[in-house]
Amino acid sequence: MRLVHSNHVGLSITPKTGAAALLDIDAATFKDHFDRKPFLIGHRLVDHPLFALPRILELARTLPERNVEYNAGELPVSLDPAQTPRNGLSVEETVRRIAECKSWMVLKYVENDPEYCELLHRCLAEVRAYSELLWPGMRQAQGFVFLTSPNSVTPYHMDPEHNFLLQIRGSKKIHIFNGRDRSLVTEEDLERFYGGSHRNMPFRDEFRARAWIFDLKPGFGLHFPVTAPHFVENGPEVSVSFSITFRTPDLERRSIVHNVNACLRGRGWHPTPVGRSPWRDAVKCQAYRLWRKTRKLLGRPAP
Repeated sequence: MRLVHSNHVGLSITPKTGAAALLDIDAATFKDHFDRKPFLIGHRLVDHPLFALPRILELARTLPERNVEYNAGELPVSLDPAQTPRNGLSVEETVRRIAECKSWMVLKYVENDPEYCELLHRCLAEVRAYSELLWPGMRQAQGFVFLTSPNSVTPYHMDPEHNFLLQIRGSKKIHIFNGRDRSLVTEEDLERFYGGSHRNMPFRDEFRARAWIFDLKPGFGLHFPVTAPHFVENGPEVSVSFSITFRTPDLERRSIVHNVNACLRGRGWHPTPVGRSPWRDAVKCQAYRLWRKTRKLLGRPAP
């Protein structure tokens, strides 16, 4: 199966046969690319009963309303989240009519369902064998099921977790960009994001030529580095995807420093970017945690 990169270099991966592992991960690729560049893995979840539409409908019915997000799927790549159109249907109607209703849906935090929780942790246990060597302390395991109508678009955005998107049914063309390139993602963008701004970001057409492009098919998964912007074009069939995500302590530190930098910038300073000076990052983290602890002792909620 051929996955196409924007510089026309072909990438391929062939799922391995063997034991009861759910994922196929190449150790060398993981070590070289994790949280730096997107890379492919294989998986064996294509025929898993948890991703049949009747089971997804059952999941959608049982999750809290706040954990089900859905809208019309015919969207531009760059979209103000306040302008996102609804599809005019209920959750149940959206799932039942997904082949024709031109919609996008995500079921969030599916680990609240015991069966999905077990599957999520089985998958992440296999990831952990590799991630602990690089960024130890896997925590906050969360799963997301995406259900998408043919030819729908997920607008340009970024996410805060370590993420592997496993394609179960249908296909997706994923355009993913280098989140470390400050001409694409500025320090101010990151400060706003970690400060609570919506995940969607403005997109400019001149960005397109700088994307890694993956045609993701069933049986394959893609690693998204943290805060690597991306948009997704769904293929001509209904798509089902399972996103397995987790956090690590370094992500908490990263979030803290971005928030401290936002405060400093708001006071007219020019703060040192995250990662450029480890000792400055450490001072900011300690100061922030001390500030929160002091507020808590004084009975004042942290903003």
